[in-house]
Amino acid sequence: MRFLVLAALVATALASPVIDFGLLSDEEIEYINKVQTSWKAGRNFPKGATYVKNLMGVDMKKSLAYMKKHLKEKEYGELTALPDNFDARVQWPNCPTIKEVRDQGNCGSCWAFGAVEAMSDRICIKSNATQNFHLAAEDLLSCCKECGDGCDGGFPSAAWVYFDRDGIVTGGPYNSSQGCQPYEIPACDHHVVGHLKPCQGESQTPACSKKCEANYNSTFEKDKHFGARSYSVRGETRIMEELYTNGPVEAAFTVYSDFLQYKSGVYKHTSGSVLGGHAVKILGYGVESGEKYWLVANSWNPDWGDAGFFKILRGVNECGIESQIVAGEPKV
Repeated sequence: MRFLVLAALVATALASPVIDFGLLSDEEIEYINKVQTSWKAGRNFPKGATYVKNLMGVDMKKSLAYMKKHLKEKEYGELTALPDNFDARVQWPNCPTIKEVRDQGNCGSCWAFGAVEAMSDRICIKSNATQNFHLAAEDLLSCCKECGDGCDGGFPSAAWVYFDRDGIVTGGPYNSSQGCQPYEIPACDHHVVGHLKPCQGESQTPACSKKCEANYNSTFEKDKHFGARSYSVRGETRIMEELYTNGPVEAAFTVYSDFLQYKSGVYKHTSGSVLGGHAVKILGYGVESGEKYWLVANSWNPDWGDAGFFKILRGVNECGIESQIVAGEPKV
């Protein structure tokens, strides 16, 4: 009987390609794996995990408006010759932050994580790997008031404006004692199979503190690192060029319920309704089985998706992934 129902849904998809199965259903996983050839679905989150909506921390319309108002689009000269496939992890192997997948915990701080991840990578790249550290999501999340509403969401472009103007201190993951301000919100198990405590409820935004941990060997003011010039990037080839020449960028895109079920391959929106906007770090691009993709690091810890990473269709602004690309040049 279940097979007949699924077959009927597949047939219906020919006329209406977007079906809403509800949040985190087995039927959606079966449906995706039946109709989709470019990517595979599987269970990342337990059924009934309504907290997943808390992880979406970008209002796409307000974020786009902020970007257009406050960041200039980068101007490029003659297009650089680009390879068909590019992975920043391979290009800059001595910059370990590029390889990492962080964990935003149960907080809508993706906008801050996508920013500090790319900023940390770019500092390492520009310094020829002589400067390796984590910029603090904690500082950005808690102290950038014009960035939005902390754990209730923010604007990626505002994070880069803050980097230029106020600077950001160092800080590693929760309970790491790395840097001036490690992340205060505990990592949690978003997923079915994991080794952390399950995510519950919604975390509150930590209070802004302009002090480093007691045992850190510098002051908050002296630990600040700054951006020199932040900007937006527009167009597939220019985004590729920016990745190839300067390193990872931050992007925002619309999340549908099927994205939560991603396991491997090149993601395309297939089913489900909108859950919200999400910010991530793009670190490469390529072609897989004839499908062009962006290579992206998520911030839901390495148990999600493809060891914390995913690929998404490139060149057609899939889910708006190419509409809000922000980056910048760090002061080194």
